[in-house]
Parts: sequence; structure tokens; C-alpha cells
Amino acid sequence: MKVIFLKDVKGKGKKGEVKNVSDGYAQNFLLKQNLAVEATNASIKALEGQKNKEKKEAVEELEQSKQLKETLEKLTVELKAKSGEGGRLFGSITSKQIAEELKKTHNIKVDKRKIEMDDAIRALGFTNVPVKLHPEVTATVKVHVSEQ
Repeated sequence: MKVIFLKDVKGKGKKGEVKNVSDGYAQNFLLKQNLAVEATNASIKALEGQKNKEKKEAVEELEQSKQLKETLEKLTVELKAKSGEGGRLFGSITSKQIAEELKKTHNIKVDKRKIEMDDAIRALGFTNVPVKLHPEVTATVKVHVSEQ
């Protein structure tokens, strides 16, 4: 019996896959557990329609990420911190502070986990910080830390 998997089934198939399995296995396990549906012409067409929709959404998301990249690369995030001798900060500037400042001043919401800093900023001045907006799109934001 041909079935379309609705969820991943270990050792049998992944979600959205069309496979031939034994009739008993399909009727007694896959269909009862709602792990798969029988592959009819209508269900195959519905699956293709869903895959096309997901492709369109992925392309749209990529375009939005590219537009956001252009916007972010034009901006400079201004942060103030207390510092000691030689421009060393008391404490540090973290990705959370950068994300909050972007939200507050420029109304751009970026998840702090997407801001890829190897280490927190511990000195005054300008720093380029990469932001991973999409697996294929990475923007660079300028962060200016000045004396408070």
C-alpha cells in the first residue's frame, strides 16, 4: 500500500515522503496512529500544493532577510558604558544589549541569539558585529560604544 507520511517514522520514512509499505503495517499502525495517510490522487496533489506553498514562503523569507540586511548595514547602534583607563569598559556590551537598542531606537526586532559575537565588547569605539538573519544571509552591524 502506498502511503504519505505525516510525521517522521524511524526506519520507514520522513514527513512528506511517499512510500510503499505492507498493507498490515499501514492499516494497523501508520493509519491508526495518524503517522501516515493513504496515497490517493487527491492526497498526492494536496502534498504537492503544500510543498509549492512552502517553497514560496522560503523565497519570501529570503527576500525579507535581504531587505533587512540592507537596512541593518546602514545603521550604527550607539551604546554608552562606563569605562576606566585606556578605554576599557567596566563590564561589557552583550548581544542582548545590542538587540534591545536596535528594538528601542530603530524598531527592528532581532533575536539576541542571531547576533554572532565571539566575545562580549569590552572596549570603547566602533565594532563590526555579524548578525545571521537567514542561513544564507548575514548582515554586519556597526556598534559604537562611547563613554557614559
